[in-house]
Amino acid sequence: MYFIWYLLIGLAAGWLANLIVKGGSSGLFVNLIVGLIGGLLGGWLLSLFGLVAVGTLGSLATAVIGSVVLLWIAAIINHRRIR
Repeated sequence: MYFIWYLLIGLAAGWLANLIVKGGSSGLFVNLIVGLIGGLLGGWLLSLFGLVAVGTLGSLATAVIGSVVLLWIAAIINHRRIR
C-alpha cells in the first residue's frame, strides 16, 4: 500500500514541479519519474540542512523541491532558458 502512496506523491510532485518551472506539457509517466527522482533528491538536499520531512505534506513538499531542482538541472544541461 505504501508503494502506491509513494507513486501518487511522486506523480503529484512531478506535476507541481512542472507547473512551477513552466516546462512543456509532460505526460503522466514523465511526471512520475521526475517526482520519484525529485523525492530522493529533495530528501538528500534537506538532510544536508538537518531537516526531515514529516507526514504526507512534508513528503510532498520535499519531492516538489527536489523535482524543481531536478528540472532546473535538466534545463541547464539542455541549455534551455527557464521562463
